[in-house]
Amino acid sequence: MNEIVQTLQLKHIQLDKVKCFRSRGSSTKRTIARCHALGKLMQKAIGIPAHYAIEFLEPFEKLSKEEQDKTIIHELMHIPKTFGGGFRHHDFVCEKNVEILYQKFQNLKYASKNPALQKKLNL
Repeated sequence: MNEIVQTLQLKHIQLDKVKCFRSRGSSTKRTIARCHALGKLMQKAIGIPAHYAIEFLEPFEKLSKEEQDKTIIHELMHIPKTFGGGFRHHDFVCEKNVEILYQKFQNLKYASKNPALQKKLNL
């Protein structure tokens, strides 16, 4: 997750307030990962800012590296630019937008390993 956030420069995501967890024993059939948030009411009640948790269920481990990265991107896309405890819904977090960000991530990763390309792209 850290590599994806840093490579894509998702500046609104506060890495110190996003935690990842592996879950075991879930009875859900089709869910690979979930994003959870500490809602506004609870934030105010306990006097802390927004926090997010990304939960990876057992099927995540069986995915290819590419599909794992796309799943992480998908869950990160649920976190809004306001980083206030809310969520972006599946009208925005869709396969098309995940694929766009995944390709950008791959291109930036490749460019970071290629000094000539970095210079050309002004990275």
